[in-house]
Amino acid sequence: MSVVSADLPRGAVRTSYAVPGGRLAAVELTPGRVRGTVLLIPGFTGSKEDFGPLVPLLAVGGWRVIALDLRGQHESPGPDDPAAYAVAALAGDVLAVVTGLGTPVHLVGHSFGGLVARAAAVQQPGALASLTLMSSGPQALTGPRVDMLALLPEVLAAGGMAAVAAASEALSAAASEALSAADPLAADDGLNPAQRAELQAFLRRRWLASSPTGLLAMADALRSEPDHVDALRATGLPLLVLHGQHDDAWSPALQEQMARRLAAAHRVVPDARHSPAVEHPEATARELLAFWG
Repeated sequence: MSVVSADLPRGAVRTSYAVPGGRLAAVELTPGRVRGTVLLIPGFTGSKEDFGPLVPLLAVGGWRVIALDLRGQHESPGPDDPAAYAVAALAGDVLAVVTGLGTPVHLVGHSFGGLVARAAAVQQPGALASLTLMSSGPQALTGPRVDMLALLPEVLAAGGMAAVAAASEALSAAASEALSAADPLAADDGLNPAQRAELQAFLRRRWLASSPTGLLAMADALRSEPDHVDALRATGLPLLVLHGQHDDAWSPALQEQMARRLAAAHRVVPDARHSPAVEHPEATARELLAFWG
């Protein structure tokens, strides 16, 4: 298992891309011989760093790899207008980056980023070479995570982003303890105490740097996004539905059903939950590289 890290993958550079109203921070890795371009879109509460373990594995396959923040995430500031974080608005940012690249890209959206990537594909399918929905669903999120989203306004009002960060740390610790009790090997992240402390420090910095307005607006979108599966299928794009074997957000069964509705390729990453790019990057990379041919 790999983990999220603020460290750049070997050979990668930090850059940014102009979008309406600002710029999006990015991490980019370009191999010596380039077959094409891959654009990675993170999920709710995430950032470009969520793809750190995956980026070099895709670049070895010959792909120029760009991982973005969405506006309001980590190093990409966003306004205090909730409308700026609507799925359609965020998809417009993605398309602005794609247009600036000047070539069709293989677009990969993780979780909430999958909803954004799907909207971009429906808006402008000709700008894309393919779309991968990674651990994403056909419509609004269901299950226990929705209950946690409903608590966000209260936590933010009580203590701001610092309170949200503390709540997230507590939930992560509880989840890790529960997983360790069920399967000690599955819960082992391979980190020593210093590395674990460094990771927690990064995650806290990321929380504190993120936009509370954006967090609330994205949470609302996660609870209300309609089903656009038919519209996505009508684009005719090559599609891949990819998720962890034990995904605990949108269920594996629901994502498999979505793949059938899309007539999409469907791949399951073993021994992974909701973040296969971090939990099993090697298997995730193999599936993506095979899909892109």
